[in-house]
This record gives sequence, structure tokens and C-alpha cells, in this order.
Amino acid sequence: MFDALSDRLTSVFDRLSGRGVLSEKDIDEAMREVRVALLEADVALPVVRQFIDRAKERAAGEAVIRSVKPADQVIKITYDGLVEMLGGGGEPEGLRISANPPTVILMAGLQGSGKTTTAGKLALRLAKERKKVLLASLDTRRPAAMEQLAMLATQAGVDSLPIVPGQPAPEIARRALSAARLQGYDVLILDTAGRTTLDEAMMAEAAEIAKISNPSETLLVADALTGQDAVRTAKAFHERLPLTGLVLTRADGDGRGGAALSMRAVTGLPIKFLGVSEKIDGLDAFDAHRLAGRILGRGDVVALVEKAAQELDVAKAEAMAKKLAKGRFDLDMMAEQLRQMKRMGGMEGLMGLLPGVQKMKRQIAESGLSDKMFDRQLAIISSMTKAEREKPEILQASRKRRIAAGAGVDVAEVNRVLKQHRQMADAFKMMSKNGGKGFGQMARMLGGGNLDPAKIAQLTGQAPPTPEQMEELQARLKGMGGLGGGGLKLPGLGGGLPPGVNPFKK
Repeated sequence: MFDALSDRLTSVFDRLSGRGVLSEKDIDEAMREVRVALLEADVALPVVRQFIDRAKERAAGEAVIRSVKPADQVIKITYDGLVEMLGGGGEPEGLRISANPPTVILMAGLQGSGKTTTAGKLALRLAKERKKVLLASLDTRRPAAMEQLAMLATQAGVDSLPIVPGQPAPEIARRALSAARLQGYDVLILDTAGRTTLDEAMMAEAAEIAKISNPSETLLVADALTGQDAVRTAKAFHERLPLTGLVLTRADGDGRGGAALSMRAVTGLPIKFLGVSEKIDGLDAFDAHRLAGRILGRGDVVALVEKAAQELDVAKAEAMAKKLAKGRFDLDMMAEQLRQMKRMGGMEGLMGLLPGVQKMKRQIAESGLSDKMFDRQLAIISSMTKAEREKPEILQASRKRRIAAGAGVDVAEVNRVLKQHRQMADAFKMMSKNGGKGFGQMARMLGGGNLDPAKIAQLTGQAPPTPEQMEELQARLKGMGGLGGGGLKLPGLGGGLPPGVNPFKK
């Protein structure tokens, strides 16, 4: 998401950084390029005008020109403007949970926007927060819509309202409310019907359901790929329904990002979630500060920690830690690392979360590092026998030919995987010396120590985290085994692993 905009802004700021001292002409030229970049990203024209006017006002005068690092000041001004545009002055706006259950969440939107899928994703997210969730489909028009929601409920591990053929949507809403109250559900999610275009009948039905259910949240689900059409849809719905927030689906496929950047400014409604994949867990909470950082190539370290915490299997980590402490790193362990990277979003997903990697994307693409490469490497390792994975040194020419044929690759690729494994194994063996102290020594060399707000701010290019945010981040890391010597500390290792050398992945 935002790839084109991020590339364009990064190139603008790179040129500024090389100049040292900036004149007013330099700043005006930079703002013109930022304006073009936003327009090319399909951001609404009134929003772009407002953004540039405020940025120029903040950049004017001596504050930037006489700054120690004027280019950094311009980047900070742009960052603040993006956060403001995205509606993030304070903390992200989460879901409103009613003090008197059930909390009713009404899903609205056009047909094909991903409304039903988002209802299932939201149910899973709430279930992970230990909420008892009931899903109810009110879509009586689209074929198999109710059955689809029931399947999603099963995947999310929540309940769905039994289907009664021929029952109208308002009656289903009443039945769902009664069931949620009687059976002690914390949250009731109502999935309304959509149309391919806006029409009066759909709006009237949605308004009636809202009146019956009195929802705590009325979320409009819009497709980010439709750009400014999504903004117009949001405005039309907001005129008829008491919308409380927005969910943008297919955000991972939206290279421009104009809808996300325009939505809040045009509608005044907060974006609460981004749909980032077809998977049932592909729903991210929206955070303006973190998204602005990603647009400017500053990454999203907190999201990276969150993903790692969600995917880490402590039992496997402990087993792997014991092996690594003894200097053992076999091909099964390498395959586990590759699978972990795929689960965390693959090469492209992880690159978007790492600070300062934007400039390396082209080189990485040219080097052939991609998720497809991971798939080929996994296929190669899977084509080996258990004995071969444990002792790669027994792999002679005939075995390599058999493995290559089984994986559908050339022998040269098998050799590359073996070479990569050998290099990793040598590194872990060296670090495991002296009872695992090498891990701690390497962590200290890479700037070890506990989490420091100033270091995080320097790394992300954002304001230092608040004490509350630091407490939350430390809690997430504690679930991953804590910090020791600057890296992840898990049972079996004396000093912990540095962030860049963490093999303890599911």
C-alpha cells in the first residue's frame, strides 16, 4: 500500500537531505513535488490543497531555513500533515464496546466491497479479545450470502444465527437481538445487504435495521481500490445512516492509497480498520501515526513486534533454543524460519514494516528475493528425507539430482539453499560458543539494552512512545520471552538474540 507515493516522497526528501542548507525556493519546490505526489496517489484535490497550505505555513520563515537539519524539519512537517490528514491527532479510535451487552455492530456497504468477509474478520478479532460473538446475516438478496457468513463464523470460531428461509431482514435483526440477549453474547455483528450501486431501497432497509438494533457502531465497508468512488460512497451513506467509522478493504492491493488519505478529511469519520488480505485474520487496526511513518519509509516497528508476538510458538522456540545453544542448526530449522516469514506477511509485508528499507526495494527485487523464492526453498527442503535434513553433508550429486527433480528446480538452486544453510549454521555455531554467550555479545555489539523510547523514536522517525505505549510494547515482548541484551531472550540462551538474528520463529 502507498508504494508509489512512498517512492515519490522518499526521492523528494533524499534530494533535500543532500543540500544541507535550504532556501525558501527549495522548500517551495519540495512542496510542489509533494502536491504532485499526492494528486498522483488519487488524493482528493480539496484535501491536497488543505495539506499543502498548512505545510507551507509551518515551513515558512526561519524555523526550517535556520534549523540544524532543515531537511529533517521538512520531513517532520510532512509527517505531521499526513497524520492530520489521516485523522490521527491522538490515540487510534477503537470499537465502542457497550457497558450493557450485547454491543451491536452494524456492517454497511455496497455489494462486492468485502462486507461479509470483514464481518468474519472482525468476529475473529473480537473472539481473540475473549468476547462472545454472534454473527447474523441480514442479506436476503445475494445468493448464499447467509451460508457464506455461517462458514466464516466457523472459521473464526464464533456462533452464527440459524438461517430461517424467507424471513425479511428487519425480522432477522429482531431475532438476532433477542438471541444475543438471551444467550449472553458480548457482541452481535449484523451483516446487511448491499447493492452494486447506491439506491433508495437499500438505504431505507439499512436505516430501518439501524433503528431496530440501535448499534453502538455502524461501520461502512469500502473497497480501497475504487479510490475516490469509495469516498463518494462514504458521503452518500453518511447522509442516511449514523455511521461511526470506516473499514477499507483490499488496502494491501491499493498502490496509490488515495481513498485512505481522503476518507477522514472528506467524511469526518475515523478509519478504524484496514483489510490487508483474503485470510480470516487479515484485518489491521488503523493507526494514523504508524501509517504515516510507513508512507515516509520509516517503517512500523510496533506492527512488526505485534506480528512476531502473534506468530511465535513458545514451545517450538524453546526446542529450537536448546538446539542453537549447542550449535545445531539443521534444514528443518531453516524451513521453520522461512514458514514464519511467510506467516508474518512474506518478504514484501515485512519490508514495509522495517525502517529505512524503502530505498532497498529495487535492489531486493533485482536480487530475486521474494515469496516465490521462499516457496522454492521450502519445496527443496521438503523433497529431502529426514536424514538429509538433519545431516546435509550426506547430500552427494545423485541425491541432489533427486531433490531437484522432486522440487521442480535445477540442481544449482539446491546448491544455493545448502550454501545458505551452511552460512547460517556457521554463524549460529560461532554465537553458541561459551554456553550461548555469543548471542548476548552479538546483541551488545548491535546496540543491546532494554527498550529505550529515544532509540525507538530515532529508528522510526516519529515522536517517542508515551509511557503507556512503552508499557504495551514491553508487554507484547514479554509474551515473546522478553528482552535480554537487546534481543529476544528465550529459554536455553544466556544473552538473548538481536532483532536481526532471530531464528525462534514458528
